[in-house]
Amino acid sequence: MTCKKIITIVGARPQFIKAAAISREILKHPGKIEEVMVHTGQHYDPNMSQVFFDELEIPAPRYNLEISGGGHGAMTGRMLEGIEQILLVEKPDWVLIYGDTNSTLAGALAAAKLHIPVAHVEAGLRSFSLRMPEEVNRILADRVSTLLLCPTETAVENLAREGVTQGVHNVGDVMYDVAIYYRERARAGSRILQTLGLDEKGFALATCHRAENTDDPARLEGIIGALAEIASDMPVVLPLHPRTRKLLQQSGLEHYLAALTVVEPLPFLDMIALEQAARFILTDSGGVQKEAFFYQIPCITMRDETEWVETVSLGWNCLVGANRRRIVAAAFSSGPGNRVERPYGNGSASKMIIDELLRSREL
Repeated sequence: MTCKKIITIVGARPQFIKAAAISREILKHPGKIEEVMVHTGQHYDPNMSQVFFDELEIPAPRYNLEISGGGHGAMTGRMLEGIEQILLVEKPDWVLIYGDTNSTLAGALAAAKLHIPVAHVEAGLRSFSLRMPEEVNRILADRVSTLLLCPTETAVENLAREGVTQGVHNVGDVMYDVAIYYRERARAGSRILQTLGLDEKGFALATCHRAENTDDPARLEGIIGALAEIASDMPVVLPLHPRTRKLLQQSGLEHYLAALTVVEPLPFLDMIALEQAARFILTDSGGVQKEAFFYQIPCITMRDETEWVETVSLGWNCLVGANRRRIVAAAFSSGPGNRVERPYGNGSASKMIIDELLRSREL
């Protein structure tokens, strides 16, 4: 078998974390697969320094397009142009994309127009809300993908209802691979609890970054007001996204932060350590919802819907929207889920993905 080339397209920190698991698996097949990583630059993260890549045990990307900011159309168009040029130079056998960002869509479209097969990790996820840019991205990416690598059986069923059955595989969730791999490393290596003076199970952890929440002042106040109210009972740690901080200032809501333990966006291992030690987690992040589930930490999701429906049906996740009263009530009644099951596979998603790529006739 000749060595084949995969171009991996990533644009945000969560995508790098997932890609790290796949990259480790690729390294187990020397001479069979060469990976070239492309960072679009979509999400600027000050913690994505060399330390970040050292923590993940992966090299920094070969290409960085440094494209961020602007509207969805402008950003996606610039990415499409940049990725297309890289594909023309590198001539890969596959393009590997993750999730539902503008980077995901740009990678999928650039490859499809050049007749390069696309493998989509996290295919088939649906919120059923086309108001979410991410929903549009994931639907369109799925439509042009050759391999649809689903994290759950629900995702497979979603695609089947849309008439997509060819190239569909339930491989499990790469994030579960990541959670298992880094669980003990974070516990042993992070000093974040000591730095912040926190006791195990004596605090809540919160994140808020989705545009549907931050761009609506009423929703943003509902969330930040609820966090401040909860903080009267226990510390609430909020790693604050720069964009969220800016919008709090613009909306005149920054005064709520005085009640919270506000920190800069955290290195990966510190965040994992906090997740495992929290009494409960409040978030609008899909990734954090799943990590809470993997570590069996009760989660309160400050959104109106979730793609990760299994976390809700098994009782570990509660959807509360951005209503202050509902968020606070859920926080003070949160507890363990009612069932422990493994809807996201057994921690071998990365291996199954590479096996599918090696088996596919396109590779």
